[in-house]
Amino acid sequence: MSAIFLSASVPLVGRGSYHETANPFLIQCAVRELVIAVIRQHKIVWGGHPAITPMVWSICEALGVDYSEAVVLYQSTFFEDRYPAENARFKNVVFTDAVPDDRDSSLLLMREIMLSRDDLVAAVFIGGMEGVEVEHELFRRFHPTAKVLPIPSPGGGALNLAKDQRYFADEDLVDVDFARIFRKHLALGI
Repeated sequence: MSAIFLSASVPLVGRGSYHETANPFLIQCAVRELVIAVIRQHKIVWGGHPAITPMVWSICEALGVDYSEAVVLYQSTFFEDRYPAENARFKNVVFTDAVPDDRDSSLLLMREIMLSRDDLVAAVFIGGMEGVEVEHELFRRFHPTAKVLPIPSPGGGALNLAKDQRYFADEDLVDVDFARIFRKHLALGI
């Protein structure tokens, strides 16, 4: 089964200006619609995040999806004392080593391991901060011909990607019909 990489977070105040354009409700809606659109045809792969991991677990539960087969969660042991409680519900967490006393290097190591998977056929970027931009760059390096889809309307780093990389026409930057966007851009044949 092929996999789709999800890069998403809810931007925090004090971490750049990402929060100024972010809409947490739309981030949640977009993540939900992505899972609904692809979970039966593709695995979803993401790096553990305290806002996104509970969302994915809740959506899988509501859909009755066996998340041990449908998703793969990556988590750096650097954050071992801060894992979301939902991590314990996933039986397929891939733990990556921490670089002692170095958050950024620990995240980079996890991201490189996660994004070098050979089953990734697309990446979706929703909300987020600088991590979304880093993951976009790494994904393009590891998978230069794969589909890349930043979802601009929830704001944050994904909006910046959509604008900077010209993934969408200006009028599409505010589109909130996430189900249609995923059907259109993530055709079942990917």
